Amino acid sequence: MQTTVLILLFAAVVVVSLLAAPRRATVDGFFGGLSAEGRAPGLWMLVLSQVTTWIFARSLMNSAILGYYYGIAGTLAYAAYYGSFLTGGLIVAHLRRNGAGSMQDWLGARFGPAGQGTYNLVIGLRLLSEVFANLLVVGLIFDALAGGSGTLAILIVSVLGLAYSAWGGLSAALRTDVVQMTLFLVVLMLAFGALVLSPGFSLGAVLTASGVSGSHNGWILLAVAALQVFSYPAHDPVMMDRGFLADEATTRRSFLHAFWISTLCIIAFGFFGIHAGLIGADYEGELIGTWAGMFPPWVFVLLVVSLLVSALSTLDSALASSARLGVEELGLAARSLAGGRGVMVAVMVLGAALTLWGNATLFDAVAVSGTASMFLAPVLLIGLIRGRHVPLWSYLLAYGAAMLGAFAYFARSWPTIAALLPEGHKYEQLLAICVVVLGVGFAAVLAGARKG
Repeated sequence: MQTTVLILLFAAVVVVSLLAAPRRATVDGFFGGLSAEGRAPGLWMLVLSQVTTWIFARSLMNSAILGYYYGIAGTLAYAAYYGSFLTGGLIVAHLRRNGAGSMQDWLGARFGPAGQGTYNLVIGLRLLSEVFANLLVVGLIFDALAGGSGTLAILIVSVLGLAYSAWGGLSAALRTDVVQMTLFLVVLMLAFGALVLSPGFSLGAVLTASGVSGSHNGWILLAVAALQVFSYPAHDPVMMDRGFLADEATTRRSFLHAFWISTLCIIAFGFFGIHAGLIGADYEGELIGTWAGMFPPWVFVLLVVSLLVSALSTLDSALASSARLGVEELGLAARSLAGGRGVMVAVMVLGAALTLWGNATLFDAVAVSGTASMFLAPVLLIGLIRGRHVPLWSYLLAYGAAMLGAFAYFARSWPTIAALLPEGHKYEQLLAICVVVLGVGFAAVLAGARKG
């Protein structure tokens, strides 16, 4: 019965999303987000779009899972990544002040094709991981609710998400984001209200919880987030793309509003994981099975619907940014509706195929992606914000250190790599990798920097 209700509710969300998509697609709307009348998005369209594209299904699950294992420290560690709206807004403001229309513009002007090519590689992998991770959550949900149906659910959501995304591109993503985020907020508030009013819930206990594994690794992850929070938004094309759609004042305010709204949502969802650990619930199916036994059916359905809505809202934005990357930055197809749609299809097929790989460790994608982005921290702080000239060799050395660091964390179980890493929990190893990557990056950039 729960599965049937869930499918019907999700189908209704898809139908509403299709109705919200623009009836007429234009090239400028597809790639630039302009309305059919040629207008840029307003403040709250931009805010809701930024929030819903960052509160994706993987993020919600990460916050809850880290809260379950590491208590409030785990949830705060993941919420710290949402400080990226503040650092991202700062980066966008300086890029626009320098006359750049994108990260690629600025990197190309400073470092030529090498700067653009290395950055495009990182964000291409980032977009692919977004599609993969959100489809993976869809599969995990339906495997938990109706064993063995996860692959079919992934295929259905892939087709439906691609349908309206490929119709209107970025303009469709912006409009449907508003609908989906509004629905998400209503659903989350209802579920959160039920959690807070449930027997045995204690706000004090949640705010001081150490999790089923102790809070130590949660604080380690908070330190990791602090090291990555400056560079993390710069490698997220979905956030960066939305930094150049409206005027500077509207954009600045949108980043500030997106910060506090998304942070509160992530912490609120983390409470579901923390509470599960406090009442001694067994970890089952990425917490989906755990919640099924914890909450009344209607609350559980709301939680799952919120995950599915967030997955859908992130897919369309990731596909829109993929189309812009493939067409406008890489020149893989003509700047036309057909060219953009072709890129979207290719990315969705690749992302769906990756779900068959079998890696369900959701935080690993964040850790690898965040580590890979860290070459941008010294380059942007010293080259963009301080206005110093950074030579190409410094940039490439910082980039190489970040790529090696990301690979080391990804391959940490390989004997050769394991011998190079300090003994300890994988998050302690991640912190050590981040410190080394930043140390090498800043040393390289400072050694070569001079007044521009």
